Amino acid sequence: MPKRTVHPMAQKILKTDAYLTDLLCKLCDKFSSVRSLRTHYKVLEVSGNGIVWLGGWLAIIWILWNPRLFEMQVNFYVGLIVDIIAIAILKSVVRRRRPPGNKPDAMVTIGPDQYSFPSGHVSRVVFIAFFFYYLYPIGFLFYPPLLAWTVSVSLSRILLRRHYILDVIAGVLLGIIECYIIAFMWLGHDTAKWIVTWLSDEKIEGGEYHV
Repeated sequence: MPKRTVHPMAQKILKTDAYLTDLLCKLCDKFSSVRSLRTHYKVLEVSGNGIVWLGGWLAIIWILWNPRLFEMQVNFYVGLIVDIIAIAILKSVVRRRRPPGNKPDAMVTIGPDQYSFPSGHVSRVVFIAFFFYYLYPIGFLFYPPLLAWTVSVSLSRILLRRHYILDVIAGVLLGIIECYIIAFMWLGHDTAKWIVTWLSDEKIEGGEYHV
């Protein structure tokens, strides 16, 4: 495969991004309280993992099994799938290496996920936050913890040296765009119910495995 050439302006931007990222990490490393938070960063990493969300959300649909929630649940799940596809494509095309100092101890790094740009964790948590703020508003009391989680995950991606600052910014923008994409292609209640019952009829009246 021929070596890719990078435009001089792009090279300058990437070098500046790498410098600022390294500067931020070194500045934070000077504080022992920040250095001791790596375990918490890892917990935040798991909380934004795509596989965890895909599997966990299916479990939530099954456990709750409330037809009134199917529309929200299915559209949210579609958004998670769109996010994973978008991230995989962008990472495969851009192929930016992760920052120096990144430790190969992430929960899952399959295929394109070994690359850095953009941050899939950030795009995912931003999509989730905007979904429950813009598309399916939840109670006001939930907004502060949701915002705190989103910001914490985003910052932890940099401090774990998983991503550069520009990767995180791109993740934020992508998450917002994904939310508007789901708003545009929103599936109605009947379609969502059909999808859920097609996948499993075990809790449907008259279903083969009705319980």
